[in-house]
Amino acid sequence: MDAATLRLLFVVTDLIAPLVAGYVLKQRHLITQRTNDRLIKCNIIIVNTILALLSFWVLPLTWSLLLLPLFGFYLVLFPGFVGYLLFARRLTDDLDRGAYVASAMLANLGTLGGVCAFILYNEEGFAYTQLIGAFQNVLLCLVVFPYARFCQRKAAGLAAEHRNRLRDLRDMFLTPNQMCLVGMILGLVLNACGVARPAVLGPVFQSLVHIGAWSAMLPVGFLLSFGAARRNLGRIRSLTFLRFVLMPVVTYLIARALVADPVLRHTIIILSCCPTAINAVLSTRLYKLNVDLAATSFLVTTAAYLVVIFPVLFFLMK
Repeated sequence: MDAATLRLLFVVTDLIAPLVAGYVLKQRHLITQRTNDRLIKCNIIIVNTILALLSFWVLPLTWSLLLLPLFGFYLVLFPGFVGYLLFARRLTDDLDRGAYVASAMLANLGTLGGVCAFILYNEEGFAYTQLIGAFQNVLLCLVVFPYARFCQRKAAGLAAEHRNRLRDLRDMFLTPNQMCLVGMILGLVLNACGVARPAVLGPVFQSLVHIGAWSAMLPVGFLLSFGAARRNLGRIRSLTFLRFVLMPVVTYLIARALVADPVLRHTIIILSCCPTAINAVLSTRLYKLNVDLAATSFLVTTAAYLVVIFPVLFFLMK
């Protein structure tokens, strides 16, 4: 069994197992929502920052990296535009429409995509996913949040609010949640300056990938609601088509034409198939949209990705 095939077991140990554990802990009331929220913050602020630093420290610096911002924006804006144009605008409820567009735009690039790229392409694949995912975080602040707020206020029949836009941007970006960007920048600076990463940090990185997966996916398992999912299954069929058929086909054609590096090209294709992100659920909860719709999209697309989509990609791309 080669190393990549052995790492395929991480799908079970690092993705499915923590989801199940989080769900069981909630059902048995072994942890509280407050503890779950702290685990989410620990993952975002500490674990992800260290992982970004270590992976970007050894990322091959090539001209192909200049394409990553474009793909980062494309993987958010294209499915959001298509999802709205073909499906969401038919919804009569603004709260449903906002939740649908958020679910279409936000994919689980950093956690699920990162682990899956790591399984196939080790640290190089993981670093590519983190860099592309960073631009999704930018659009989360600049596009998803404002659109969600627009849908919330439109549903409530309120006029457009007048606020200090500069203060809004400061509040969005200058938060501990953006520490991961600091890790990326520092890693790239050390890399560009020719500072070799100490060999002892290699095993540290390997261990942190597993810790990061558990600290990200366990809280998600805590938030799952199968009852709400059953009620919304019919409403998210178009999202599964968008995620698992339209996006990978279009992305394959674009990446094949523009990206010469096979590892980067395959990583982008893997990310194009990623399921709805937990940030879509959190965004709808923050702006009081249809949380159940976003949660159902997350649950169904994540299950399909883990059980069917990624195993197929694994054997096609390893």
